[in-house]
Amino acid sequence: QTQFVESGGGLVQPGGSLRLSCAASGFSLDNYGIGWFRQAPGKEREEVSCLSVSDGSTNYADFVKGRFTISRDNAKNMVYLQMNDLTPDDTAVYSCAGGYGSRFCHKYEMNYWGKGTLVTVSS
Repeated sequence: QTQFVESGGGLVQPGGSLRLSCAASGFSLDNYGIGWFRQAPGKEREEVSCLSVSDGSTNYADFVKGRFTISRDNAKNMVYLQMNDLTPDDTAVYSCAGGYGSRFCHKYEMNYWGKGTLVTVSS
């Protein structure tokens, strides 16, 4: 079965860190651009970070630059999102997605989506 499964979410205090993991199964990540997206209650889904298929370059939304880091381990078919210095505004369901040949992880390019993992930042 082709799917992404996220893990690593939870409750964390402001200023804390979490590392999200995304496991791909049923296909190889080698030819896919991988993105992390998030959706807060009552808000649209937004892109957080993208790891391009073409050259492995990374992009980040302005609101996470300097705090979040995306990485991948093709041998393990895994993608990660290290999140540091979290704030309550980061509270959302975080999902990973993959788009074949995607360079910039536009939502319309994504072929596979995970169901997401909830991150709650609160004291």
